[in-house]
Amino acid sequence: MEQLMGNLKRQIIEALNLKHLKPEDIGDDQPLFVEGLGLDSIDALELIVLLQQHYSIKIENPQEGPKIFRSVKTIAEYITAHKPA
Repeated sequence: MEQLMGNLKRQIIEALNLKHLKPEDIGDDQPLFVEGLGLDSIDALELIVLLQQHYSIKIENPQEGPKIFRSVKTIAEYITAHKPA
């Protein structure tokens, strides 16, 4: 799980062009939206694409988005639970 979260942090920084951040600047449980990293709805779309491209995961229910993308840890947990065999 630690390795997955490290990979996710690097992928998020790259996908969202957050060059001012390093992976260690992002806490595992730090909120990604609003008061956390301050991501917005466009960034959420980029995260959905990231999951599809890197992990072959498609989010079936858009209502789950806020719960899945709350933090790096919640994304990693979702990937672990839904990764295709």
